[in-house]
Amino acid sequence: MTERTLYVGTYTQRDSKGIYIYRFDAVSGALRREAVYPGLDNPSFLALHPGGQTLYAVNESEDAGHVSSFAIDSESGALHFLNRHPTHGSSPCHLTVEPDGNTLVVANYYSGNVAVFPLNADGSIAGAVQDIQHHGSGPNQERQEAAHAHSATVSPDGARVYVADLGIDKVMIYRIVDGRLEANDPAHVPLRAGAGPRHFDFHPNGSCAYIINELDLTVTACAYDGDSGALTPFQTLSTLPQDVEDRSGFSCADIHVSPDGRFLYGSNRGHDTIAIFAVDDVSGHLTSAGHASTRGRTPRNFTLDPTGAWLLAANQDSDDISVFRRDSDSGQLTPHGEMVWAPMPVCLLFGP
Repeated sequence: MTERTLYVGTYTQRDSKGIYIYRFDAVSGALRREAVYPGLDNPSFLALHPGGQTLYAVNESEDAGHVSSFAIDSESGALHFLNRHPTHGSSPCHLTVEPDGNTLVVANYYSGNVAVFPLNADGSIAGAVQDIQHHGSGPNQERQEAAHAHSATVSPDGARVYVADLGIDKVMIYRIVDGRLEANDPAHVPLRAGAGPRHFDFHPNGSCAYIINELDLTVTACAYDGDSGALTPFQTLSTLPQDVEDRSGFSCADIHVSPDGRFLYGSNRGHDTIAIFAVDDVSGHLTSAGHASTRGRTPRNFTLDPTGAWLLAANQDSDDISVFRRDSDSGQLTPHGEMVWAPMPVCLLFGP
């Protein structure tokens, strides 16, 4: 069996109906649409239970956000609704499940708070047990007038959660203790003013982590101390080519380290490219290795398949997914096949 299920979270505007289900062939690179789970309000970002039996989706509403759970059919990949709960905030935009599968953490963007939920044995969501409000602002008066929690990422050992907050130029660090979050010491890593940290990924070696900054279009590399949870920035690079002078209307979105740890990728909206960086295998330092056009408009989330041979990018404003073959030696991305229709795609997630 060479095919895997790909779940696509969307904004339910224009033609989108909900969560779309595709099948991806890791040998041929073929991607085809199978089904849609309809009737959801902006199921933009998705997460998978570590056991592989449950899918979670935020319902990104500016009025009152929710998070939903779905049982996954082990044969077809079809979704069956379990339940949903309010996230006690507005515009939930990201979520994660800790490795033991007992706790779900949701980042609420507009309200700038983090909600914590226990998970039941069947994967369904219990009511929130915690609501942590971030405070502060940044120099960008239009985008950083208040805290804006933009993503939640669990550490490799499952002991901590890192919440990138675009509004306050910090990645907040929390320890997971008995299904709740407690402030870590150190409590955060500060980034340069106006950076706007958005998404975050750890290197497979467990010694480095990388932050993509939406507002100043940069990537920040950090040394990671697994004992204390501390992040120490040591390098910041632009995600754009050097010859790009006018950056108006441009912003970053997503970031991922390749499974082999040799390359880092980040998405540029407006420039509509995937930035490619080589990763030094000793120091973790980055070197720009070029850019690949996503052949569409406004790339949001993207994903690498588990083999590391393919990268798929979600182009939100051109309603399509672009498939690339990835060269493991050079890190370069080669467009593969035709663009695949997907209405306002936001998140791409491979199933179990």
